[in-house]
Amino acid sequence: MRQLFRRKSLDRLVGETLEPRRQLKRALGPVHLTLFGVGAIVGAGIFSTIGTAAAGGAEHSGAGPASVVSFLIMAPICALAGLCYAEFASMAPVSGSAFTYAYATMGELVAWIIGWDLILEYAVGNVAVAISWSGYFQALLHDHWPDWLGVDFRSAFQAAAAMADASAKHIDLSTLDARVLRAAQAWHHAPHWLGVPIIFNLPAFGIVLLVTWVLIIGIKESAWFNSAMVVLKLVILLFFLVMGAFYLKPENWTPFAPHGWKGITSGAAIIFFAYIGFDAVSTAAEETRQPQRNMPIGILGSLGICTILYVAVAVVLTGMLPVAKLDTAEPLATAFTGLGLNWAVAIISVGALLANASVLLVFQMGQARIFFSMARDGLLPPWASAVHPKYRTPYLSTLLSGLLVAAFAGVMNIDEVVDLCNIGTAFAFILVAAGIIILRRIEPARPRGFKTPWVPWVPVGAILTCGWLMAALPVVTWLRFAVWLVVGLVFYFCYGYRRSRLREGTNGEG
Repeated sequence: MRQLFRRKSLDRLVGETLEPRRQLKRALGPVHLTLFGVGAIVGAGIFSTIGTAAAGGAEHSGAGPASVVSFLIMAPICALAGLCYAEFASMAPVSGSAFTYAYATMGELVAWIIGWDLILEYAVGNVAVAISWSGYFQALLHDHWPDWLGVDFRSAFQAAAAMADASAKHIDLSTLDARVLRAAQAWHHAPHWLGVPIIFNLPAFGIVLLVTWVLIIGIKESAWFNSAMVVLKLVILLFFLVMGAFYLKPENWTPFAPHGWKGITSGAAIIFFAYIGFDAVSTAAEETRQPQRNMPIGILGSLGICTILYVAVAVVLTGMLPVAKLDTAEPLATAFTGLGLNWAVAIISVGALLANASVLLVFQMGQARIFFSMARDGLLPPWASAVHPKYRTPYLSTLLSGLLVAAFAGVMNIDEVVDLCNIGTAFAFILVAAGIIILRRIEPARPRGFKTPWVPWVPVGAILTCGWLMAALPVVTWLRFAVWLVVGLVFYFCYGYRRSRLREGTNGEG
């Protein structure tokens, strides 16, 4: 039992990054890291979730124009976790992120659990982002894309069944959701092979493969690719702010908080998921110049920039249309659609494509480096820690994660993966915050390039707030999360426990 909780010292963890055959190229500075953070954060959240937070769902408990307050509440909550990540990243510039931090503070078993959990944030989250990217891509083409190559098989089957049921009950089919109608059409239009309809989300599959190729050819190239996309999508968001300012109607801001404090907190819970992604910056620690200085800048800088941007967008969006009309998958585009400005809708759709592509790149980069670190510790097969001789990137881990995400993005429904990503992220934040408290007690004198202020209050605040967010998720998500962790534990005891380099006595401490 004691071996399950043996820790690996930070000195050893950092020393392993210097092994020549597994050494990554240090090419990133503070600007690159900040843009990585912005690239990971500004995605489906600001282009989709913000409308739901303002308008609310079926229970009509949205924040209304007070969604601005929801953003201002959630920003410091995320900053609590961001401060914890910044301290760890400055002390342990290792690619493993929360996996590495848990290894140094709580031992191998907890490290495995968090490494396995991070797959939910990065890989599973990227499946959802790829599906969202595909939706915007098809909308931009004005339905000139084959419907049977733009949806998953199960959604098409269920939509066809729903349409048949509506017809049997003599319900007007025009009242059905447009996405349901398109999915049903895919079922009827699809070619067949051996009597089975061929239905596959090809754009989602293709964008993941493109991002995977970019990540394999080099971290510096990936950084420039991400930077270009981030700059473009920020320009498009500025376009939204400037254009939208001409169509503001002050009466849309009243009542300011239609559902009071309940609506504001409900909006804040939704908005939390618009902030996730800043932690992915820490996975690039081994490829960062002067990580003790630059990692905190990248993590906290990206959080600050995104908070300002989110608040500005919330102010303009809720001023352009009544909040009841914003509960759509593309609220920013909806705001211009309501004004008849279709050319502006096209520009916003391009911005959504760029936003989701940059999220894909950063999360895919993070997932591969989690695999890389776990394999270097012996918990995954050795090939997962192989570094390309020319590009100096973990190319096999990148290729594996890319193929898996692409395959699942082609066949899964977005609703099935979003909540899993959310619970995995919050759980990772809790363990990182707990690690800060533990390391301050067991190694108080260790040099820290950046120190989380007001310990233990900041980490405790992160733990409590993230626990509150997890508690708000549905029971079925908790059940899926539990099953996922059980599967991970089975894999650990069948492979990782026996092959761990720490267990073999090559490194670590008791």
